[in-house]
Amino acid sequence: MIDQQIAIPTKDGHTATFISHPERGGPFPVILFYMDAPAIREELRDMARRLATSGYYVMLPNLYYRSGVMELGALPADPNAPERKRMFALMGSLTIPMIMDDTRALLTYAEGQAAANTKLIGTVGYCMSGRYAVNAATHFPDRVKAAASVYGTQLATDQDDSPHLAAAKTKAELYFACAETDIYAPAEIIEKVKQGMSGAKAEVEIYPGTHHGFAFPKRPVYHRDAAERHWERLLALYRRNLVQT
Repeated sequence: MIDQQIAIPTKDGHTATFISHPERGGPFPVILFYMDAPAIREELRDMARRLATSGYYVMLPNLYYRSGVMELGALPADPNAPERKRMFALMGSLTIPMIMDDTRALLTYAEGQAAANTKLIGTVGYCMSGRYAVNAATHFPDRVKAAASVYGTQLATDQDDSPHLAAAKTKAELYFACAETDIYAPAEIIEKVKQGMSGAKAEVEIYPGTHHGFAFPKRPVYHRDAAERHWERLLALYRRNLVQT
């Protein structure tokens, strides 16, 4: 495997992006891995590596670069702790148009890499970034073939770019992995997503007995069986749609 960190130029500066891909056998379909609210950390890099070992060129960009932030470090459990308030402020500073600009920059960089096949793009976003992964499919419909939101937030809003409206704007296969108990995506929101995906090339799956964050090994809410199921679903999604001919 080849791992590297590259400062990729964007409209607003440079985003430090962790890239992992197999050493031989390319070019590989590209996976855009959008981070969750606690930012870049080794846990996410390990997940990117796991995806890459299945034959993908995985890009994990730092989305907080506009604020000059890369890693947040350990976060206290207390929701009122200053560190958590800072995290929520950083999360709130991002918008879908910003991240779509960053996505365009990431793809421009990948186009110049011999190991990357940018005609076949898959995306995945966790927590705050589920909506970014889905919007990549609607903003780049000719290239993004599969998009996954894993316990995504803000999935059904009153905005035109709400993820629950995405099915009509893309031919990509969409997958929503949802925790059974999630204050950031309660049952009524998931129901709106299900209605929006009705009849589309999409699946909304609720993982029984899980809470927001279940796929992250370092979280107290980590659920091993559900996390492994999410990996199986994710890799199957990419195998179906990122087929090199």
